[in-house]
Amino acid sequence: MNTARSLKRAARLSSGLFIALAAGSTALMSTLGGALAAPKGELVVINWLGGSELATMQAVEKAFAAKYPEVTIKEIPITWSGDARGAIRTTLMGGEKVDILIDTWPSFRKELVDNGMLRPLDETWAKYAWDAKLTKSWHDLGVVDGKVYSVPYNYGDRSGMWYRTSVLEKAGVTPPKTWDELLASFPKLKAAGVTPFVVPGKFWAHAEIFETLLLRTAGADASRKLGKHEIAWNSDIVKTALKKWREMLDAGCCADVPTMLGTDWDNAADITLKDEKGGFFLLGMWISNRAEENYGLKPGKDFGIVQFPALGLGHDDASSVDAKSFEAVTTGQNPEAADAFMDFALGAEGASIWAKAGLAPPSSAADTSAYGPVIKTSNDVVAKADVVFVLGDRLPAELGDEYRTQLQKFLQDPSDANIDRITDALEAKAKELY
Repeated sequence: MNTARSLKRAARLSSGLFIALAAGSTALMSTLGGALAAPKGELVVINWLGGSELATMQAVEKAFAAKYPEVTIKEIPITWSGDARGAIRTTLMGGEKVDILIDTWPSFRKELVDNGMLRPLDETWAKYAWDAKLTKSWHDLGVVDGKVYSVPYNYGDRSGMWYRTSVLEKAGVTPPKTWDELLASFPKLKAAGVTPFVVPGKFWAHAEIFETLLLRTAGADASRKLGKHEIAWNSDIVKTALKKWREMLDAGCCADVPTMLGTDWDNAADITLKDEKGGFFLLGMWISNRAEENYGLKPGKDFGIVQFPALGLGHDDASSVDAKSFEAVTTGQNPEAADAFMDFALGAEGASIWAKAGLAPPSSAADTSAYGPVIKTSNDVVAKADVVFVLGDRLPAELGDEYRTQLQKFLQDPSDANIDRITDALEAKAKELY
């Protein structure tokens, strides 16, 4: 975490380098107009994905290369732990010439735009008529300072709890719809020999619980305002969400503190869905892809998803969502191939690869008949929900680090006094950065 924070500081101090790199690449960008001829040459992609999600991305790349055989795709793999942004910054600052970046952090996108590292895609969007495949909402989510910079290729609900069907059946538990039902499930799951609610507290994924509790107790608009620091971090809405989380801890939801802090998101998936040693865990829709591809499980039969239970406070329709997107880097040598690749990923062939792999592409060209029951359930919820992007991904980088660290401190001591210390520390950091 300290290394990543140092990289973030270096990134801000090195904005001149970013801009210089961007300026040096301007001549490489071709003027858009008319349909592109078949692209040629090398297409360079920064790829920080892992596991089955990486395999799916590479399947899309393979299909693109088959359609455009004169393009060679070069992947720059990113090794990272905790948060990929630091490693991505290091790669870009090292002078690597990149055509496409995979991104999932709105705050990071803004940072790159501010430093001249992304080229706007408004003309490309119009040229390829992407409005026919993506709604205005998806277009607008990629807008920074009036221009669009990202093309989403999959998205997911982040307020859904995953479970292994056999575990719930063994414990005599049905997927809980209310808060009381969730708390009542913990003793039954413990009696069945499993951890009722697995918390991946090692790096970032524990924040998912706080963020959904914030939505259930205060609503999506409060989350939006908190992300912009229009609400103070030491306000009652933040403390209320943490106290609700404490109710889960007091009810025996989770493992001991060292186990929680030693568990990463993939460990939580393994514990719950593969090893059948966990009742529930909260994470994004790439888990469906992992369950099918890595564990060989059948959605709707072997595993399922249920929305985080209702609290009855008027905000039970709120959901946290994420989206992964492509962005065009200004240092790229082959903008024609980059644009063609993004268009392919949104087209029927590319979008259907995501769908068949258990992911949810926003493109209307996707073959939705390929969706399994888990994805269909999630999509139905998102379509009707008051949605907001993942809070941690909307925060400035340094605040995002502080946020996750303070939530780890909460897990170690959820007392009222420590909640006050935690929220005061977050407010102090926010005042430094906004």
